[in-house]
Amino acid sequence: MTHADFEAQVDAYLDGELAPADARALEAHLSQCVECARFRDRRLALRAAIKAQLPTLTAPDVLRQRIMHKRRFNVGWRSLAIAASLAVVAVGGWQLGFQSGAGEMLGDAVLTSHIRSLMPGHLTDVQSSDQHTVKPWFNGKLDYSPPVFDFADRGYPLLGGRLEYIDGRSVAALVYGRRQHMINVLLWPSDRGTAGPSAKTRQGYHVLHWTTRDYTYWVVSDLGLAELQEFNGLLQQAR
Repeated sequence: MTHADFEAQVDAYLDGELAPADARALEAHLSQCVECARFRDRRLALRAAIKAQLPTLTAPDVLRQRIMHKRRFNVGWRSLAIAASLAVVAVGGWQLGFQSGAGEMLGDAVLTSHIRSLMPGHLTDVQSSDQHTVKPWFNGKLDYSPPVFDFADRGYPLLGGRLEYIDGRSVAALVYGRRQHMINVLLWPSDRGTAGPSAKTRQGYHVLHWTTRDYTYWVVSDLGLAELQEFNGLLQQAR
């Protein structure tokens, strides 16, 4: 298949309309083809920008009460009630399937941050492979000093860092590379207990999350899951 053939399938893939076998074939191609991966990233960035500008729509209370009232007397209204509920959920975006509550919102914000960073000029505020340059750059910009490590000797070089705004606060984003893939590590002080690592995949991106006594970590990339978990292990061992 040509690049044009794969690009024609991207929208269907992002909408979850491809058959499993076709989706796996496309994901394999995206992991190897920089041109098509960039096309997908542009599509995701466009969707994220459109979503950010659209108002959140919810069903009026009167409508919901009317549906519930009718449902008691007419079995046929059950399908309508279900359809109305699904429509409200669909407006909320892809947050379903990650975690419940605040975890959904954080996962959404972290993935959006990663996609935005792939747009020209957004990847780093400080570009350096020297951890002793990147770490001091955050001084005075955050109310904490994020740990910064370089794993160039293991094939995951530090590329730099930037500021992000997640969950109502400024946070550190560290950027690493793996061949043509970008890895974003977002971290901020933990205000909850420790939590083991969890992993989710959304539209070709892997999102890893865990919490230590000191920090909450989110790692996002389109790198293959096995390699991303290897990087995750390096990061956890370095703390």
